[in-house]
Amino acid sequence: MADDSKLSDESKKPIESAEGPGLLDQEALSQLFDSWGSLSTHAKREKFASLQRTDAEEFFLSLKVDDQADLIAEASSLEKRSWVRMLAPDDVADLIQELGPDHKDKILKLLDPQTCREVTALLAYAEDNAGGLMNSRFVRLRPDMSVDEAISYLRIQAKTQVEIIYYAYVIDSDQTLMGVTSFRELFSSAPHKKIREIMKTDLVKVPVNLDQEHIAKIFSQHDLMALPVVDEWGHIKGIVTFDDIASVLQEEATEDIQKLGAVEALDAPYMKTPFFELLKKRATWLILLFIGEMFTASAMGYFQHEIQRAVVLALFIPLIISSGGNSGSQASTLIIRAMALGEVRLRDWLRVLMREIAAGVCLGLVLGLIGLCRILLWPTRDQLYGEHYLLIALTVGISVIGVVLWGTIAGSMLPFVLKKLRIDPATASAPFVATLVDVTGLIIYFTVAALTLSGTML
Repeated sequence: MADDSKLSDESKKPIESAEGPGLLDQEALSQLFDSWGSLSTHAKREKFASLQRTDAEEFFLSLKVDDQADLIAEASSLEKRSWVRMLAPDDVADLIQELGPDHKDKILKLLDPQTCREVTALLAYAEDNAGGLMNSRFVRLRPDMSVDEAISYLRIQAKTQVEIIYYAYVIDSDQTLMGVTSFRELFSSAPHKKIREIMKTDLVKVPVNLDQEHIAKIFSQHDLMALPVVDEWGHIKGIVTFDDIASVLQEEATEDIQKLGAVEALDAPYMKTPFFELLKKRATWLILLFIGEMFTASAMGYFQHEIQRAVVLALFIPLIISSGGNSGSQASTLIIRAMALGEVRLRDWLRVLMREIAAGVCLGLVLGLIGLCRILLWPTRDQLYGEHYLLIALTVGISVIGVVLWGTIAGSMLPFVLKKLRIDPATASAPFVATLVDVTGLIIYFTVAALTLSGTML
């Protein structure tokens, strides 16, 4: 609490730099941005209110949409109008989605008619599709323009709020996308040449309903700054830029990591997620995993007779089930990440299975040999494991091979099964795989024990 009060006191100090009170140099502005996430909501508003207009504009545009929403939510009507009109249409759409449907009409009324129409059109698309990510302001050219005319026209368009000016998209009279040209191509071409002569027609484009994860993959495969978004008739509707998708990549990676840890994906940053919602998202998976682990007790109850006759078998239960769970978690993590990067596809399941069987056998042999040596070379093996310590060692060694192999197969194949069922493969979290392998690992262990120790200890 002392740190929080100190932070709050610091937030009340006026922001100054060498340039004078209220003015921030770039270093001070960068420091404020770096410390922004650790400030309370009240401290953020005070810091922001103390900035001069020029600094405030630069800082506001650099913030994430959730921070922008926090500042705008408490602003006066005039301030809201001022800040909202600074944003590009796609950023306004993101802001409305962050604030919620109750603020939609209020925000739209603050916009000029043209921007209002653009934002309304963007809100018609799902926020995680190309249509929801795109910006409707981009550089347009006609195919019959000369290069000289195009450059003059681009100068005019550059003064408006276009998203980027690296590419100019060539469209016909009904907005059908015909091709694309870059500034480099325009300036290096003869002034009298027509745009249709220099444009590229084999351009990469994405449909309006394409999921953001697929768009991110396309960006990673092609060295582009922007992608045009088209409808089913080939009409260009807007562009998705790399900076738009960069935040998407972070969101997708965060969601996958949370799922791999057996947590439902959080809808907001950790510190902004309500406590009881956080409990709910964590408790759901923990309850399911706890119920799954109950089958472990059922499996041990089924082999209760064997345990009573050879109590020494119980000593190695944690070793056996943890080996299978760890190998399964490894395999599932590798395959899920490979799927996310596009390195592995659904049709590759058989190749993956063959590789993982080989890997499972090799890893099982290594761990089984270590377990075998642990028993055979232990100084007090006779007292600990009895006269049949050699059979105990064989039981543990063979069981580890079987459990590690099964864990590897289960961990690697489960993401394929989920993907086939159109379920996010990241749901095959490490704890989930470990729980699954724990139960089956006990069955493998006691089955091997029954075969190996039959006629001696059992």
